[in-house]
Amino acid sequence: MSRYPGFNTSRRSLLKLAAAVGATGTLGLATQSQAAKRIATRARIVIVGAGAAGTTLANRLVERLEGAEIMLVDGRQDHYYQPGFSLIAAGLKTPEYSITKTRDWLPSGVTLIAEPAAAIDPVAKTVSTASNKTLEYDFLVVAPGLVLDHGAIEGFSLDMVGKNGIGALYAGPEYAGRTWEAASKFTEEGGVGLFTRPSTEMKCAGAPLKHTFLIDDIASRSGAKGKYEAHYACPQNVLFSVPIVSEKVRMLFNSRNIATHYSHTLKAIDPGRKIAFFETPATTSPAVGSGTSIAELPYDYIHIIPPQRAPEVIRQSGLSWADKWTDQGWVECDQKTLRHLRYPQIFALGDVAGVPKGKTAASVKWQVPVVEDHLVATIEGREGTETYDGYTSCPLITRVGQAMLVEFDYHNDLVPSFPGVIAPLEELWISWLMKEVALKATYSAMLRGKA
Repeated sequence: MSRYPGFNTSRRSLLKLAAAVGATGTLGLATQSQAAKRIATRARIVIVGAGAAGTTLANRLVERLEGAEIMLVDGRQDHYYQPGFSLIAAGLKTPEYSITKTRDWLPSGVTLIAEPAAAIDPVAKTVSTASNKTLEYDFLVVAPGLVLDHGAIEGFSLDMVGKNGIGALYAGPEYAGRTWEAASKFTEEGGVGLFTRPSTEMKCAGAPLKHTFLIDDIASRSGAKGKYEAHYACPQNVLFSVPIVSEKVRMLFNSRNIATHYSHTLKAIDPGRKIAFFETPATTSPAVGSGTSIAELPYDYIHIIPPQRAPEVIRQSGLSWADKWTDQGWVECDQKTLRHLRYPQIFALGDVAGVPKGKTAASVKWQVPVVEDHLVATIEGREGTETYDGYTSCPLITRVGQAMLVEFDYHNDLVPSFPGVIAPLEELWISWLMKEVALKATYSAMLRGKA
């Protein structure tokens, strides 16, 4: 009998399962076999963004298309393995764990334009770069990720991270490392830990919860044991967008005495006095109507996740939705095909796509084959058939050594990859192992276009 709850499988069998998943890259998506037939074309394809989505698509297209001109536009020299940031910010990995070189993931058939895109003209079908190069395209895929609006938090700047009890792991591997410097002091000395999330759509919505759980767990077993409080403040009235997952998290928070502050949107901090200021709903009355008020919460450690938006180049291009997410600028596209609704030669991938779910690396695994299918089908003069149903995966870490493997779709239905083997709403060692062993290997295979 296994000593890990919810399993009758032996530890050795589970290790073999995790190793197999890591080797084959099947976590979250069965490997799609590549068509043996290469398609001859002179199509000019520009991909904006060399993150997980752009790099994966470039590698797959170079195998599918013969003679195509594939240009990848991105000024970043480093590629970040973003699922590792939560581990770095809990002292479980070093920043180097998440850093590789962008060029190292690209095949010879892809041209890297190593500068940022400065403008997109969807009518003229051109992309302009920071050095005023003009790239003409037949097909454009926008996958630039998103931007973190740290300036929206008054009193905060990135140079504060790691000092005076301030953390911000989303900003990159270096900042995730600095976040642990601040968090580790809290786990040893105690005090009030305050964990936040933004009101906007965001990448990996489970990350704020992971950080809360991990730091709470470490503090409960370190010098701060019995000397700290953990508080989670969120703008929403739920802890997670999937109701059944939200209820599970609420129960875990209650069992661990993590206080929850709903309808709290972080607006400012006073780092000298260690006070955070939140916008909250004001009392509503027939005479006054509704409004907002400001609540103050003290902290000894605060984790800041700022509002998140589409990059300026997207918001200024006319590609964004006009009637929703207007403050965020996500790309207007069909949620099933990820094709732009007004410019059929343009597709959106990854964080920037204006769809209800899907801002995770696991989502990219499901999105890329869909865009590939429809783009190649158009080149061949036929209709594509693949669809994206909002698959999103979150290995939701709840303790060091335990996690819940949460997978869901547009309909908030759970869609487990291993039904009957991994229970999605149980805290399990094997789900942690998936995060620790399988996920990075799967991610690497995905980038290479092999998963």
